Amino acid sequence: MNKRLHGERGFQTFALAVLIIMTVASLLPVILIVIASFTEENSLIADGYSYFPKKWSLDAYYYMVKQKRLILRAYGVSFFVTVVGTLLSVLLTTTLAYPMSRKNFRFAKIMTFLVFFTMLFRGGVVPSYMMWSQIFHIKNTVWALIVPNYLVLAFNIMLVKNYYQNSIPEALLEAAEIDGASELTVFWKIVFPLSTPVIATISLFTALKYWNDWVNALYFITKPQLYGIQNLLLRIMDNIQFLKSGGASDLAGAAMVELPGTSVRMAMAVIGILPIVLTYPFVQKYFMKGVVVGAVKG
Repeated sequence: MNKRLHGERGFQTFALAVLIIMTVASLLPVILIVIASFTEENSLIADGYSYFPKKWSLDAYYYMVKQKRLILRAYGVSFFVTVVGTLLSVLLTTTLAYPMSRKNFRFAKIMTFLVFFTMLFRGGVVPSYMMWSQIFHIKNTVWALIVPNYLVLAFNIMLVKNYYQNSIPEALLEAAEIDGASELTVFWKIVFPLSTPVIATISLFTALKYWNDWVNALYFITKPQLYGIQNLLLRIMDNIQFLKSGGASDLAGAAMVELPGTSVRMAMAVIGILPIVLTYPFVQKYFMKGVVVGAVKG
């Protein structure tokens, strides 16, 4: 017995050591970005990225303060799109997954097949662009940042559907129906409150996609005032590369003074990931349960 207990403790110690190493390894790139944002620009260009820079500087963050109107507007767009998009996505995902999880719904299998089909096959970029821009006319509107690609995700629907089937007893729903509750009442009063783990999980997945998205704006947005923080970063990088390539030699001297350098891009990346870093601890306790239970085949 003692030998077995000793073996289990040894395995736990080994597993803990491996997890610590993997955690540190995953944090190293983030730490490097943070250090680069505090590195002096010339030192960064001359010596490259380093965990032990020769010169430290706050110039990148000073620049962000000077450009606060442009940056704050971009953050405002990203926050609005992330919050509104996540709320709408969770609402649509949970309501669509509910009838698919009910055994007495005659079209449940057909709906499940159609949703799963979209995980395997998609129409493509060109048909999607034509549909959203020419039929729904959402180009250069904030809805172009919310509706395409992320509003309803097939993976999230299947995750929620499996959670409903495996975590919420069917007898509980039948008892509510016997008491006279409608399907809408059953969903809002019983199913939805009991689905906190999976809702937190899909909320985190969706919020990450919206916050890190730059594709929708690349396809559908031409107005700079609708750029989110990711597209602002992309625009800054493109401008710097254009000027450094000599494409605007007459303007390079003046423009390079206004455009940010590498350290500023790193500083903006640091600020860009801060909301996710601050939000994750609040949903972490639901995250693992929601993924494990929701991923079980129903």
